[in-house]
Amino acid sequence: MSLDPRTPVLVGGGQINDRSGGREPVELIADAARAAADEAGSAALLGSVDSVRLVGMLSWRYRDPGALVGALVGATPRHTGYTGSGGSTPQVLVNGACEDIAAGRAEVVLIGGAESWRSRMKLRAEGIRPDWTIQDESVAKAQMLVDEVPMRSVTEKRALLDRPAYVYPLFEQALRVSAGRSTDEHREVIGALWSGFSKVASTNPHAWTRREYTASEIVTPSRDNRWISWPYTKLLNSNNMVEQGAALLLCSVEVATRLCIPRQNWVFPQAGTEAHDTYDIAERAALDRSPAIRVAGARALELSGIGLDDLAHVDVYSCFPSAVQVAAAELGLPLDDPGRRLTVTGGLTFAGGPWNNYSTHAIATLATRLRESPGSYGLLTANGGYLTKHAFGVYRTEPPSEGFRRENVQPLVDRESTRVAHPEFDGAATVESWTVAHDRLGVPERAFVAARTPDGGRTLATTVEPEALARLVEVDVASEPIAVTTNGEFRFARR
Repeated sequence: MSLDPRTPVLVGGGQINDRSGGREPVELIADAARAAADEAGSAALLGSVDSVRLVGMLSWRYRDPGALVGALVGATPRHTGYTGSGGSTPQVLVNGACEDIAAGRAEVVLIGGAESWRSRMKLRAEGIRPDWTIQDESVAKAQMLVDEVPMRSVTEKRALLDRPAYVYPLFEQALRVSAGRSTDEHREVIGALWSGFSKVASTNPHAWTRREYTASEIVTPSRDNRWISWPYTKLLNSNNMVEQGAALLLCSVEVATRLCIPRQNWVFPQAGTEAHDTYDIAERAALDRSPAIRVAGARALELSGIGLDDLAHVDVYSCFPSAVQVAAAELGLPLDDPGRRLTVTGGLTFAGGPWNNYSTHAIATLATRLRESPGSYGLLTANGGYLTKHAFGVYRTEPPSEGFRRENVQPLVDRESTRVAHPEFDGAATVESWTVAHDRLGVPERAFVAARTPDGGRTLATTVEPEALARLVEVDVASEPIAVTTNGEFRFARR
């Protein structure tokens, strides 16, 4: 097959774990970019970068981090871009870079991100602000390539649901109730799932935690594995206390040929899709489903001309077990296939969860896997917000027969049914799902519920009442009646 010289190709991926700490994010990205160029096998590649596109960072704020990274690696990019927060952004950046390379708008694109979160939190606790680069207002802000994912609906704010560690356990309870499992039975399921992820991380040289945990170790609370938000212990949460950077280098086949990048290093993005579920979680038809994952995932495979059975490697975004279970169900992937784990890295708990940038690491790892098994297909899913924004990528060492294809399938997702959210609900409702947040000593401190209203809608509510907290931890309260007040608090109905 004659290969179009504008065909986009991923030629290198680099990953950095800085266990000594103290360096700022742009330095980690630059190191990862150098590692990516080494993997590509081209000393001239970095100097040819004409676009630097970086994932939004939380541990330090820059006006144009791409310009800093370009200078550090010896590039003079004519274009720099940045993203808002959201774990879907790395794959969205790859999708956009492939389109731009194919259209001749870019030649060599560096995609990267990093977090120095562990150092930042340690210094903040000591009252120290790190001496990292500050760009003043004379530096123009980089182009915003992907908007911030909305995570503060009126319904959520009233109930004080303001972080993933509170919301994903609500999805977990919905999964348990839907499956008809007891709490103990369901914890065995998620413990086994996460134990399998830790097994993958134990063999991943780029994982932050290279240790295999048993299911019992993962789900049993202890001094080092405290409750976070029931039924999740610490080992069932994403690990953001890391110092990690990752970078990808993409170019056209023409450039790869000119720079003598070995053909065995080429990995071709086949297709990319994007979509989002409702921004207000209260509006979702079901808390254990994701129409956007189902529609966008199926379309990514369709654009690539393959089915699930053609996939040899899969990385499902894994911030929490509920995210993996929902995605696997929507895609039709089994949770327990030992021949095709749902992660190539070990996931955000064990491989590391550098906020928005996990999937850059996953893409780099997936590309390595594909080079090791030429001709096979790999699928990557990326998720931002509360199972909100989704991006998919299909990769292979062989070029796509119809060129790279990208599609936003939001019009199809918008046809799916939703539920009426009640941000000011006051009255009788029934418990649909719940979680109990614990303090650092393992004591329950606040509960959250998703509740169904008499009209079939949904509201969200909270309580700190001790008897209610104890009941929510000890008893399966699915479908029990509660009373919700106008300030967003709830109590169990008197029996």
